[in-house]
Amino acid sequence: MSTQRGYFTADEVRAAEAELFTRVPDGVPMQRAAHGLATVVAGELRVRTGGVAGRSVTLLVGSGDNGGDALWAGSMLRRRGVAVTAVLLNPDRAHAKGLAALRKAGGRVRDEVGAPDLVIDGIVGISGHGALRPDAAELVAALEVPIVAADLPSGVDPDTGAITGPAVRAAVTVAFGAYKPVHVLAAPHCGRIELVPIGLQLPEPKLAAPAPASIGASWPVPDEHDDKYTQGVTGVCAGSADYPGAAVLCTGAAVLATSGMVRYAGTGSADVLAEFPEVIATQHVSEVGRVQAWVFGPGAGTDADARKRLTEILATDLPVVVDADGLTMLAAEPELVRGRSAPTVLTPHAGEFARLTGAEIGADRVAAARALAEDWRLTVLLKGRATVVATPDAPVLVNEAGASWAATAGAGDVLSGIIGALLAAGHTPAWAAASAARAHSLAANLAAHEGHPEAAPISATPLLHHLRPAIRTLRSLARPEL
Repeated sequence: MSTQRGYFTADEVRAAEAELFTRVPDGVPMQRAAHGLATVVAGELRVRTGGVAGRSVTLLVGSGDNGGDALWAGSMLRRRGVAVTAVLLNPDRAHAKGLAALRKAGGRVRDEVGAPDLVIDGIVGISGHGALRPDAAELVAALEVPIVAADLPSGVDPDTGAITGPAVRAAVTVAFGAYKPVHVLAAPHCGRIELVPIGLQLPEPKLAAPAPASIGASWPVPDEHDDKYTQGVTGVCAGSADYPGAAVLCTGAAVLATSGMVRYAGTGSADVLAEFPEVIATQHVSEVGRVQAWVFGPGAGTDADARKRLTEILATDLPVVVDADGLTMLAAEPELVRGRSAPTVLTPHAGEFARLTGAEIGADRVAAARALAEDWRLTVLLKGRATVVATPDAPVLVNEAGASWAATAGAGDVLSGIIGALLAAGHTPAWAAASAARAHSLAANLAAHEGHPEAAPISATPLLHHLRPAIRTLRSLARPEL
């Protein structure tokens, strides 16, 4: 079972391609890529139109190798009876051999897109940066048919997923040889992603997504030797008179995530116990008793009493998750956590990140999260549709949610509770944060659909109550016979 999917930068891919060219004859990698692209396009035609022969495809062809891939793929589609038209955005620099192959197969070169069934985006590849140029942007904006992107959607940065202007939004992206960061950081513009192996030998990834099946296989569940203490006891300090719901959501997530014990400290005891009577609740951190990890911050306030509770928790040698109001206090007093030797996880959204660092995230979210993690020597979970988890001296982990249903008030409180429970169960901060993000996003998607093909907006409460179905789904991936 593969434990992760790696994503490789343009420089890493180019280095791997250079090594590949020393092992295989010239032109073979492009032929492999083009064949894979043509196969995917033919499949899309069959699904969308009921057949391949007699259908039509237009190629948007730039000057680089991606344009060559599109032209060669077009020649292969033409031999299968597809009417293929190429629009050359830079005719003087079109890939000569690919263009010759297309013409020999009977493909045409025109200045207009026409009315195809599908369009192949071969405008730019991994060497391209910045938005589409005006002529390409005009062509793409006028399209009313699905686009299949060759390697990546043109106009989207391959390494950061940044979009600074007009860009292709593909229905399908055919990745050549390796997944690139764009495929996870700008997933909405990539659509479904199909990988075509071309023989690259790649290094260990510096950016990776844990496989859902591996998360399910490692999710803490009790065995014959466990009791309520051995599975991990989670401490939660959240909520206040102003935000009692935060206490319920955060504590409830810790309860539902594992089968151990949850202890709550704070003013929301009555609300928490009304929803989750199995929780052991008290008013003060000092009265909680023994725990294996702490969660602090959701709805906790930022007054002197809240600061006292935060410093008391950070003074322990236990793993701690800090979220929401806790992050606000750390932004004002970073020394509270920067020297901490015990595992610590911060869970900022973009605004909280800016307060912590004094600067906006910028185009490169992975680099931003990595820099904060390295500087403060802790784990940073940077929230977003693509949630980034950075830990010092380790690969960055990423979770692409598949949708944005978790963008709702209180969802972050749920996420923090899940992370805390996984830390209490003994998992590393990086694994706990990335696995919690996966389960959290899956719970949001399940809640939004509720067994229906069409989704509807949700709030944090149904997200919380779909956490256990999400965990069951992840565990079923690890044991597909169930």
